[in-house]
Amino acid sequence: MAVEVALAVAFAVVLVGLVLVLLTLRRRVLLRPAGSIEMSMRTRFSRIGGGWALGVGRYTGDDLQWYRLFALTVKPARTLSRRELQVIGRREPSGAESWAVQAGAVIVECQDDGGAVQVAMSAGAVTGFLSWLESAPPGFSVPGYAAS
Repeated sequence: MAVEVALAVAFAVVLVGLVLVLLTLRRRVLLRPAGSIEMSMRTRFSRIGGGWALGVGRYTGDDLQWYRLFALTVKPARTLSRRELQVIGRREPSGAESWAVQAGAVIVECQDDGGAVQVAMSAGAVTGFLSWLESAPPGFSVPGYAAS
């Protein structure tokens, strides 16, 4: 009986270790290409300061694809289109948000066709994000923004 319990515990430990290794490898693969950044996205607005999920953003032409960090899927969880995205403002995390996003992150509040969007990223990544929004090709309609 004790041997069976020990084997079950060992199997569970190995399984958890394997999942952690897979998640680490996935993060490295997502961050490898140029134009990839660590960023969090607020996926639910029902609780004050809650609903944040860690992830990786990848710029692909006119889209910013966001992948959840703790997911094994190869598809982006959300895609933000430069054509539809408008920046409303930016702010520092407050209250519970400061625990839910990366240390030193800036929260950028946006609006797209799907409604409110909030992303959190480093100050340098925010600069790149705003440059990406503004650097549309000729003839491309860029929505205005009012960054505070």
